[in-house]
Amino acid sequence: MRTELVSEPGDPDRPNEDFTAVVLPASGQGGALVILDGVTPPRDGTGCLHSVPWFTARLGGALTELTVSRPDVPLSGALARAIARTAEAHAETCDLSHPRTPQATVVTARWSPETVEYLVLSDSALLVESSEGSVTPVLDDRLSRLPRSALATDALVDANVRNKEGGFYTAAADPSVAEHAVTGTLPRTAVRALLGMTDGATRWVEKFREGDWEDCFRFVRKEGAGALVQRVRALETADVERVFLRRSKTHDDASVVYVEL
Repeated sequence: MRTELVSEPGDPDRPNEDFTAVVLPASGQGGALVILDGVTPPRDGTGCLHSVPWFTARLGGALTELTVSRPDVPLSGALARAIARTAEAHAETCDLSHPRTPQATVVTARWSPETVEYLVLSDSALLVESSEGSVTPVLDDRLSRLPRSALATDALVDANVRNKEGGFYTAAADPSVAEHAVTGTLPRTAVRALLGMTDGATRWVEKFREGDWEDCFRFVRKEGAGALVQRVRALETADVERVFLRRSKTHDDASVVYVEL
């Protein structure tokens, strides 16, 4: 089995808000990957005493443990339990009803000798390579389908579409959002490799149009996960006119996990 994991902050002077993990249990019969992209908080606060990295470490650690220790629980159930456990850790000190309480996007996959399960919540991505070599993106595209007018200001987003029906969902303090994740199960024999990325890395496809999802997968397989992040950084720096980035931050935290099963 070949695995690669790269996670780089968008700004070296700020903490990385992503969480990444690859777990290979001692049984040698399977494994899991977990990727969270913490949502950068607004300047006027989140109602929480804790930082986004604190939240992603708590949630990511709980989700990683649960995906391995409870193989009988579906990934949506594991995410719900991880969210509940994390919320309990700061419910007495923080306002978890605040729309910007610390939150994150989620990608997780778990494989056994028989199956490969996956879950995607919000705008990170999972690419699945089949045993025949085709590449299928698993995406939760609800955010990208919203009209620009709905995303014009933070206030509009928080009031109307963040973690609301008809909008988009992230893992925050409500375990029920796990029910809205994109999930599925495939035969283990049908999957050759997996590639998970936060949106700081998917910029290669989604903003800079260096290729499609299959091209991205082939790039990582050939050049490595680190090379993908380096290429994105070079494209970001070169986009001085913000032709591609527009209103997006120049550099974002970027995480890539590649696993050959």
